[in-house]
Amino acid sequence: MTRIRLPHPAWVVAAVAFVALVGAAGFRATPSVLLHPLHAEFGWSVGTISAAVSVNLLLYGLTAPFAAALMDRFGVRRVVGVALLLVAAGSGFTVFMNASWQLVLCWGVLVGLGTGSMALAFVATVTGRWFVRHRGLVTGVLTAGGAAGQLVFLPVLAMVVRQYGWRVAALVVAGAALLVVPLAGWLLREHPADLGLPAYGDTEVRPAAPPAGGAAARAVGSLLAAARTGPFWLLAGGFAICGATTNGLVGTHFIPAAHDHGMPQTTAAGLLALVGLFDIAGTVASGWLTDRVDPRLLLAAYYALRGASLLVLPSLFGNTAGPSMLVFIVFYGLDWVATVPPTVALCREYFGVSGPVVFGWVFASHQLGAAFAATGAGLVRDRLGTYSAAWYVAGALAVLAAVLSVLLRRGPGVRDLAPAPLRAGTWRLPADSPAADRPGRTESLRDPGEVDVSAGDRSALSRRP
Repeated sequence: MTRIRLPHPAWVVAAVAFVALVGAAGFRATPSVLLHPLHAEFGWSVGTISAAVSVNLLLYGLTAPFAAALMDRFGVRRVVGVALLLVAAGSGFTVFMNASWQLVLCWGVLVGLGTGSMALAFVATVTGRWFVRHRGLVTGVLTAGGAAGQLVFLPVLAMVVRQYGWRVAALVVAGAALLVVPLAGWLLREHPADLGLPAYGDTEVRPAAPPAGGAAARAVGSLLAAARTGPFWLLAGGFAICGATTNGLVGTHFIPAAHDHGMPQTTAAGLLALVGLFDIAGTVASGWLTDRVDPRLLLAAYYALRGASLLVLPSLFGNTAGPSMLVFIVFYGLDWVATVPPTVALCREYFGVSGPVVFGWVFASHQLGAAFAATGAGLVRDRLGTYSAAWYVAGALAVLAAVLSVLLRRGPGVRDLAPAPLRAGTWRLPADSPAADRPGRTESLRDPGEVDVSAGDRSALSRRP
């Protein structure tokens, strides 16, 4: 009798996460399709409509660390389910709006909170819990879901808007979000230990650490603790530059910059779509490399190459897309978010089980960098009449990010910012630790510096060899 070998549940969880991430990317990108129809119907200025998009971008980044902490506290399934309901509500309620503040509330706040809860911190949580082998590769695939979501949703929604109007498109987004809710509730599992299994590639079942304190307190506490370390600022600084040189600058200003040189907007938009297409291949490849190469070296290489390409870009603009511009598009697309897998890996290396929460804050810096670059490049264009200075500054910043990555050093070990309670056993307590005087922590003292602990946390403790 032939035995059917089922895939490890980790792959099922990853597949459902991919679907949610594809949807989140598409939902977040939808306002760009609705901008002109809303302007035509309500007469709202482009600046007013863009304010909703700005709120969306900021909340998308700032929600991530709290969402990661909430996933530890209440479970991935509940957080993703609520996030999808927020997206559905934010999109669906727009069909009833008649004032611009309602657009900010729906698309800015509700959709921003919903998609931010399914941002890259969600990727870090899933891969950290379910994968040991191929962790970097799976991180790359899930990150690429963002680009895939935009590629899949935008053409479809643009066609729906043209044929049936923007309200139908908004309802399509709401319906798509609702369809994913039962899928996430059915197939998203919390921890492999819940099924009595080790993570994929691990050799033993590791019980899940119980939640430590409230979600908000843990998110803020992780930030305060991480902010006292050098690696956090190096990673956050590099990722802020990453956001500035991708979403903030190229994603926002490439099309108008190309149009300044006589290139049709449709051609420029097609080139930007190609960036997203090659981004999928680049991010998956980066995940594969992260499993095999020091992520510090990868980050330094990615940022340095990006900087060089941005310094060359001003000379490539013209009224047509020449071969040199196409080479830039392919190269830049491969490097677009290739920085994510090694950054996630380094957050996990430096901050242990708190890595996903800390990465959420690092990702928030990415969005802040994008917001500043989007505004700054616009001011440069208004003052100087050209984007050239913005490209040169961005190129120099990317080189600086490469330097920050080189400054990252291998740490002495994992720093767990939110430790789980200890299992009973023999632990070594430093002689100068104030924990030595806490009542109820020591049952017997066998020799100086050694205690038996049956409960508590691992503050100042280290496992005895």
